[in-house]
Amino acid sequence: MKRELFICAGAIALMLFAIHTSIAREKPAPNEVMIDNFSFIPQTLTVAVGTTVTWINRDDIPHTVLSVDKTTIVSPALDTDEKFSYTFTAAGTNDYYCSVHPHMKGKVIVVPAETAK
Repeated sequence: MKRELFICAGAIALMLFAIHTSIAREKPAPNEVMIDNFSFIPQTLTVAVGTTVTWINRDDIPHTVLSVDKTTIVSPALDTDEKFSYTFTAAGTNDYYCSVHPHMKGKVIVVPAETAK
């Protein structure tokens, strides 16, 4: 009986670890934007001048990251788990979208470094 209880407790611990790892993977790290379920997560990100932001495609279809002005941020098509990074060198608001799925929209607000502290 003790052995069965020990095995059951071990199985539950492994399941909880797997769930925790899965949840932790879904939450973007600072300065990361996840592309998942046809959404940019977070939809709005605020960073300091000089910050590099990385977009990671977690969907099973390609997506892009393209600034509204079509010149500031221009990524290639990102397949599943591919990444694209861009370093913001000036303060301002940078609206972007997926050129393949224009309803997908996001925004990076860049503030002066002294304001971000």
